[in-house]
Amino acid sequence: MISTRLAPLLSLLLSAAIFGFFYAWVCSTMWGLDAADPAVAIQAMQAMNASVRNAVFFPAFFLTPVVLALTSGLLFRDHQRGAATCFGLAAGVYLLGGFGVTVLFNVPMNEALAAVIVPEATETANRIWQDYSGRWQFWNQIRTVASGLAVLLAGAGLLRIR
Repeated sequence: MISTRLAPLLSLLLSAAIFGFFYAWVCSTMWGLDAADPAVAIQAMQAMNASVRNAVFFPAFFLTPVVLALTSGLLFRDHQRGAATCFGLAAGVYLLGGFGVTVLFNVPMNEALAAVIVPEATETANRIWQDYSGRWQFWNQIRTVASGLAVLLAGAGLLRIR
């Protein structure tokens, strides 16, 4: 059984991992793709989106809300209401703003881009990329902020544990 010592640390680690993943797209990956030839950007994004479904990504993306909620429950059981509330809020914020935004917005956009045959005409590739990149980055910034807030809430919860 997971302990009230290990669960908060694991919660913080998973929250930080997914925040870092989303943050890297904000501050480097998408800027690099936007600077590349649009056909290359489309192909690169298709390859990255196809590769992200793996066992290394799975825990941070899928298990973060589970571990945060489990941590909250364990802490409530141990009468540590303040810490439990922080971890519970972190679970909700990530579930809605990180996981939910990804599933509702970024993934459908990724799937639509995956179906695109990369056009030879630069103007056509540029139009496809510009339409995708701006919208995708908007939703990525939302999930990045939500995930960062989840990290802060988990950290606050960790500090409140007696």
